[in-house]
Amino acid sequence: MTRSELVERLALRMSQLTLRDAEQAVKTMFDAMAGALAKGHRIEIRGFGSFSVNHRKPRVGRNPRSGESVLVPEKRVAHFKPGKILRAAVEPVIDEKVPQS
Repeated sequence: MTRSELVERLALRMSQLTLRDAEQAVKTMFDAMAGALAKGHRIEIRGFGSFSVNHRKPRVGRNPRSGESVLVPEKRVAHFKPGKILRAAVEPVIDEKVPQS
């Protein structure tokens, strides 16, 4: 799903919102989430999952073309951990019709 598809679905689901209002709501949510992660905060959305910032230590990597050693600096990366309800919704249901070998 793209951002524009999310905006369209929100506008369809909430009839009182215009497409422009839905776009502003999605933008506001994403900006708030990005701001919180930039400050190092953790975001938890019950039933959906949590976002946090992981710190990666500096390391020595390799240039794939030349094989030359390259220093990869320390960086912070966003990490998403799905919640129990989301995992259950995405996982295929295992039933007895699956052939056993």
